[in-house]
Amino acid sequence: MCFPESTDDVAFAVQIANQFKMPFVARGSGTGLAGGATPLDGALVIVTTRMNRIIEVDPSARYAWVEPGVLNLDLTRAVTYLGVHYAPDPSSQQACTIGGNVGTNAGGPHCLAAGVTSAHVLAVDVVLPDGSIERLGSLAPDTPGLDLRGGFVGSEGTMGIATRIAVRLTPNPPEIRTLLADFTAIDDASAAVSAIIAAGIVPAALEMMDAQITRAVEDFVGAGFPRDAEAVLLVEVSGLLGGVEIESDAIDRVCREHGARTVRVAVDPDERALLWKGRKSAFGAVARIAPDYYLHDAVVPRTKLVPVIRRVYEIAEQYELICMNVFHAGDGNLHPLLVFDGREPGIWDRVHAAGDAILTACIEAGGVLSGEHGIGLEKRDAMTLVFDADDLDLQARVRDAFDPDGLANPEKILPKGSRCGEIQRVPEGAWI
Repeated sequence: MCFPESTDDVAFAVQIANQFKMPFVARGSGTGLAGGATPLDGALVIVTTRMNRIIEVDPSARYAWVEPGVLNLDLTRAVTYLGVHYAPDPSSQQACTIGGNVGTNAGGPHCLAAGVTSAHVLAVDVVLPDGSIERLGSLAPDTPGLDLRGGFVGSEGTMGIATRIAVRLTPNPPEIRTLLADFTAIDDASAAVSAIIAAGIVPAALEMMDAQITRAVEDFVGAGFPRDAEAVLLVEVSGLLGGVEIESDAIDRVCREHGARTVRVAVDPDERALLWKGRKSAFGAVARIAPDYYLHDAVVPRTKLVPVIRRVYEIAEQYELICMNVFHAGDGNLHPLLVFDGREPGIWDRVHAAGDAILTACIEAGGVLSGEHGIGLEKRDAMTLVFDADDLDLQARVRDAFDPDGLANPEKILPKGSRCGEIQRVPEGAWI
């Protein structure tokens, strides 16, 4: 394990790894939920947490150069006084680093309208797997040639290590309105999500929490969530005052048409901050229920939210598990939480089986394996549920173009044998 403090340090570490044909893995704060930064086979772990400087901020051109160890929330806090912010805001933003966000193409509640990490990264200085240093992308509005920056973002450390990142800064909106709608049936809340988008409204954020997680959050934070609701929607619109008023009125109407008991608007920035603190504290609140949880990350079409959520509850009941749902409903990014006590005999087998069934249900509904956590180790062998041998072969060839020796974060994302048609499709229900 090494702790570089500069691009040159990272390059030197990678060069040494190459000299001894040693695999290497970049690691930031270690919040990776898909096992993307887990070292295998004696890999050298290159920890970037000491590379935590905000190097340059240009408020006029609206960009900042940062090192990969900068915490997501620290960046926004550092530039708030300039009237700008960094839009991607994972729920773990108090702990996760920009480098890790780039690795998994992270999202967050406020990425519905603004887009996920790839939409906010202009350029990346990368130590390639052979130890050389290259810049992918640029600050220019349009870079000719292949979009190597776009290929690198979301590659989970398999194409090199980001050492400097140019991120886009977004102007703070003049008006923000946050609405909380509560429902007596989760089906109604799910249907309201699709109806809001169908009405031509793309909110800044559109989040859903079910009954159990809502009560856990309220007990934990005291944010003002109704403890008797079967589901709540947290919806935020932003922009010019006139447009915000029109959209918030329309969202209020759509929610009530779909069974909302109440729709209230945060009265001031303090109440708005408290509501978001509740949403982003959801995973911490689970500790009040049980000591362990397994969090999934799949995406389904918004029109399939109702049947998929029903199926998730059925699966949890089948395996006798507590299931809580809190997720980015606006873009169909589900985060079912299977809550359990790992000391219970046989519990891990049930948890893994339930997780596999949930993921399969999402794929069968037309969804994909991950919205923001990445593939890593967790979903590597499930890639055959979505991609055929030709797809996997092409992805492997792109990866090999960056890393022909296979030293950069090996055994992640792609199943073994992904090259040249060697991959064998896993039988249904047996991918793990």
